[in-house]
Amino acid sequence: MSELTVIVPCKNEEEAIPLFYDELIRCTAFLSARNVELKVLFIDDGSTDGTVAAVRSLHDRDARVHLISFSRNFGKEAAMYAGLKAAESDYTVIMDADLQDPPSLLEEMFSYIDQGYDSVATRRVTRKGEPPVRSFFARRFYKLMKKLSDTEIMDGARDYRLMTRQFVDAVLAMTEYNRFTKGIFGWVGFDTKWIDFENVDRSAGKTKWSFWGLVKYSLEGITAFSTKPLVISSLMGIFFCFVAFVMVIFIIVRKLIFGDPVDGWASLATIIVFVGGVQFFCTGILGQYIAKAYLEVKDRPLYLKNDKNCF
Repeated sequence: MSELTVIVPCKNEEEAIPLFYDELIRCTAFLSARNVELKVLFIDDGSTDGTVAAVRSLHDRDARVHLISFSRNFGKEAAMYAGLKAAESDYTVIMDADLQDPPSLLEEMFSYIDQGYDSVATRRVTRKGEPPVRSFFARRFYKLMKKLSDTEIMDGARDYRLMTRQFVDAVLAMTEYNRFTKGIFGWVGFDTKWIDFENVDRSAGKTKWSFWGLVKYSLEGITAFSTKPLVISSLMGIFFCFVAFVMVIFIIVRKLIFGDPVDGWASLATIIVFVGGVQFFCTGILGQYIAKAYLEVKDRPLYLKNDKNCF
């Protein structure tokens, strides 16, 4: 028989886990007809509530349920990588525990795998229920990524994706520390089918993403899959060098004609402050890339397991 591993990253999802498990079991009844065994792998990302106890309770009832627990919070990217690394099955799917990734789509996703696709990905076509500000900036981020990066990143893309063994092995071959999995999925290529669905409210609990957390995550994505910000900063430097040269000529001509090169100091001070701000901005862009290289060179592990809570 084949095997499907469902990877479920979770942090403080004590309330949602039982609801997720019941819905998953109900929606995967079709697997028996396909001779596919089910394995559910929860990844506890440093939860401080009863998440571990909730998963252990499920494990006591169903031996197909397993848990990898981190020693602290390492982030969802590390949790997904840990799940993919632990999964040795023929098929692997990543899902959130809050049921915003509907398990009811799994049967349709498998139908596309039968057609020869290496992965079946999902994207939200609506953001109903999200704060308007977050929705606005999310759409701007995806548009910006399309312009800056050569890697395909779909608007509204979720981490909810069914993958074949070949696809998972390709993702695991990318061992970088600074991970942006949505970009990695696009970078490895292979035949991918996209499924659209409308936004689903959380089944329980509260989102773990803050606005600034999403901003930082967006910057991770931009710097991980594009060097165009460095090109832009270089072009800005060339532009302001040209402007400075023109201003020097202007001052010399003004002195020769009017004999007063210092008139207009207020506008000059404004220009100096503006150019200084641009310089700091470009230095910040460079700093982001240096910081990424610094973390990669350290070669620290993406996560550490708390073995006493793993089963």
